[in-house]
Amino acid sequence: MLKASVQAASQTTLLDGLFRNSQETGNQYLLSLDIDRLVAPCYEAANLKPKKKRYGGWESTQIAGHSIGHWLSAAAAMYSLTREETLLQRVKEAVDELAWVQSHDPEGYVSGFSRECFDHVFYGDGEFEVHHFGLGGSWVPWYSIHKIYAGLIDVYKRTGNEKALHVVTKLADWAKKGTDQLSDDQFQRMLICEHGGMNEAMADLYLITGNHDYLELAIRFCHQAVLEPLAREVDELDGKHANTQIPKVIGAAKLYDITGEEKYRKMAEYFWRVVAQERSYIMGGNSIFEHFQAKPQEKLGVETAETCNTYNMLKLTSLLFKWSPRSEYMDYYERALYNHILASQDPETGAKMYFISTEPGHFKVYGTHDRSFWCCTGTGMENPALYPRDIYHFDEQGVYVNLFIASRTTLPERGLVLRQETDFPRSSTTRLILDEAPKGRFKLRIRIPYWTVRPITATVEGDAEVYSGSEPGYLEIDRPWNKGDIINVILPMDLHVYRAKDDEKKVGFMYGPIVLAGALGKEDFPESDIVDNHLKLHSHRLIDVPVLVTDEDDVAQWIKPAQGNALTFITDAVGEPGGRRLLLVPFYELHHQRYTIYWTLMNKAQYMNYADHEKKERNRLHAITKDIVHPHEQQSEVEHLLKSEQSQSGYSVHAQKGYRTTDQGGFFSYRMAINPGSTMILQVTYFGSEGAFHNGHGHHEREFDILINDGFIARQKLEAEHPGQLFDVFYDIPDRLLSEKEHVQVKFASVNDGVAGGVYGIRMIDRLALDKWEEINGKEDIM
Repeated sequence: MLKASVQAASQTTLLDGLFRNSQETGNQYLLSLDIDRLVAPCYEAANLKPKKKRYGGWESTQIAGHSIGHWLSAAAAMYSLTREETLLQRVKEAVDELAWVQSHDPEGYVSGFSRECFDHVFYGDGEFEVHHFGLGGSWVPWYSIHKIYAGLIDVYKRTGNEKALHVVTKLADWAKKGTDQLSDDQFQRMLICEHGGMNEAMADLYLITGNHDYLELAIRFCHQAVLEPLAREVDELDGKHANTQIPKVIGAAKLYDITGEEKYRKMAEYFWRVVAQERSYIMGGNSIFEHFQAKPQEKLGVETAETCNTYNMLKLTSLLFKWSPRSEYMDYYERALYNHILASQDPETGAKMYFISTEPGHFKVYGTHDRSFWCCTGTGMENPALYPRDIYHFDEQGVYVNLFIASRTTLPERGLVLRQETDFPRSSTTRLILDEAPKGRFKLRIRIPYWTVRPITATVEGDAEVYSGSEPGYLEIDRPWNKGDIINVILPMDLHVYRAKDDEKKVGFMYGPIVLAGALGKEDFPESDIVDNHLKLHSHRLIDVPVLVTDEDDVAQWIKPAQGNALTFITDAVGEPGGRRLLLVPFYELHHQRYTIYWTLMNKAQYMNYADHEKKERNRLHAITKDIVHPHEQQSEVEHLLKSEQSQSGYSVHAQKGYRTTDQGGFFSYRMAINPGSTMILQVTYFGSEGAFHNGHGHHEREFDILINDGFIARQKLEAEHPGQLFDVFYDIPDRLLSEKEHVQVKFASVNDGVAGGVYGIRMIDRLALDKWEEINGKEDIM
């Protein structure tokens, strides 16, 4: 089914407008990074002396090297748009550096970390260590090296750099030789660990080279435990690490393009449906604490909507649209592009965001230039150069206009040059101008978005006919066209209410496809919202966000446009308490202040009986918590320096939460922050259905010791005393075990042939902060 793509021959560039501005900021960010520092980990992994010191943050960990891969992908894509010679020379420099490092490995290995973990898997006894985020003693090695594969492939495809192709094929041959040592069962076991888009990379290499070894490897890199249920339209995504799964499905979609096997198409289409339509937030992002939540929840929090996820969902959406050009794909694409991707780059510095917080009253958190090389920093480098990707789509009959973005696209073999002039979404109109037109008829198809409040209309200047459409899909104009033809399109927009999937009182506001955020100012704002550690500000104090109270069902009656400011709105005095008027602005424009994109909305009678227990509890926890660990969640465990033996994590569909536990004789520990000089309380969350159990090796108790800095504080035995419920146990920590340092080690160790856990959450509480909260707000019976 290998097909040539008409889209590949087209070229789209941005014209002046908000996306062009963001693209230029992204370009400057790419140019600001130092190639020698990006490739330094690759030198060190090959026992070579780097030219400069490596960057900090994640680039100083076992995931090092992923950033040079992202940079290559981003720079190659940006060059294809700008044709900036300086950028091309730096791409060549980076490829030369990787080629030189690779020349020191006889099998062609090059990465930002030692190959020892892979050698242990390939050439050991087959009993290699593997868990969700670790393989052979290293942190997600396939995930990290995949970025280098993808970067080199993108450089070859976009710039024709033959050396990049040479380096990546040698690296692929190394992978093929090593994985040939694994049985199919061992290979699938290896895939338990996050491995990025390795199936996609191998599929791309097959398309470039025609080498069937790479196609075979692409198929082997398909993780059957996740993909096979999707092919049967079975949703087993609850609790799974979200961005581990999306690249697997993108690779499956690429394999459908190559093989035509329907199972791959079913995997991709079903996955898109249950994520884009059933598990996404108002801005198009998904996940909380990086994991898929159970449907139909729409739980709010600081660590929601990981930006990598949306980068990958847009890539998947683009592939699906090419199979079936449906407007619903581009409705989602538009929502996520404007409200998540565009919103996630600081327009001043180009800094990127990891999470998009949905916690009312929080704020955006950006990464520093030299120490914040998070996964979302990497995909954030790529995003600005991908803005033009799906504005248009071509097939044999004509062109689809998917997005209303100022741009120019050319299709030389058709003799077509189409220009789009628009100030959308600040304006509800767009103009399509044919600077060159092919001979004969062709179809111009204009997307009819879900959000239009009246039929969209299109007129060709000089022609009296009016084309209109109201049903979701595409308005089709099929006629002969001439150079210079101008099509004027009107896209009626209005305010509408978004209601959360789990609570009709939890709402957001949109104007057309644009999410409107409540601009809440800088009350108790941090000194800087640009930080090296993306978790650093997640427990920063929240502010009170008004409840919206009105008996008026028509939102346009109490949210009015601000005079002279397109896309800016002001509410009537509906914010309670206090009858406040509130300012709403496009979320993509809001930076460096507090905001909310979700509100509580109710009528006056409901408000009279209202007590926001959930909000009060969130505020209490923010006030008294010094640190918190979410077991099973990759970043939380990595940031808290997880150590373990005979331990594993998982997700309980019954508790709808991740946990960590041990086998007999096992332990696990985390480093947690404390307030020196304060008395601290340890809160541990358990699931009340868990107790003693039998397996093939006999009867086992869930009995374990809890230690602080190796000092005993409690022995816990779980006996299934709270069926079906999560419950908390509080442990006073003796002052003698608290050092004057800012961190302690919290350890759970099995005893008496028992197992430790499951532990579903760990919170370090400051006793002084708790006492202060209770003095102001009343005592809570938590102990």
